[in-house]
Amino acid sequence: MYQPGTSPLHRLSPGPKLVGLFLLAIAVLVAKGPWTGVGFVVLALALAALGSLSPSSVLRALRPFVIVAVLLLTFNAWQNGWPRAVEVVADLTALILAATVLTATTAVNDLLDTIVRSLGPFRRFGVDPDRVGLTFSLMLRALPGTIELAAETRDAARARGLERSIRARTIPLVLRVVARARDTGDALHARGVLD
Repeated sequence: MYQPGTSPLHRLSPGPKLVGLFLLAIAVLVAKGPWTGVGFVVLALALAALGSLSPSSVLRALRPFVIVAVLLLTFNAWQNGWPRAVEVVADLTALILAATVLTATTAVNDLLDTIVRSLGPFRRFGVDPDRVGLTFSLMLRALPGTIELAAETRDAARARGLERSIRARTIPLVLRVVARARDTGDALHARGVLD
């Protein structure tokens, strides 16, 4: 995630970066056509270069998306033609790259503090900014934890000679993820956070 540095994007505060990502997402949704999608990918790659992200970190961010991209490209080409297929995959790739640039150039604590501060005016409507910040924090911690549990479960299934069994990989993973979520909920409750 965060990669310390001195690039212009590292020096920029998290607020403008979040607003920029939001505006980019709106532009991606509004603009149509495969060439606009390719243009957004080029823009996101330029932002990655401006943020001093290495090509390997950019590729590492896109690696989990490759299978989904191939499936989306194939399905959309079949259903809607190649121009629409390229547009869909390029748009998603651009957003993934832009989000990667944001997380690579912004410390998580700074990002969470900005989110909590920006939600302050919504207190009068019943929004608890601290609770929203805690939710984001838990989500950011849960994702790597879930990936770690998946790898451990896969290794355990492989050790039992069941690497091809979906059941041997899925059921223990679901049980472990639910158990971790319950433990987290119990810990929060014990500290009075959910009261």
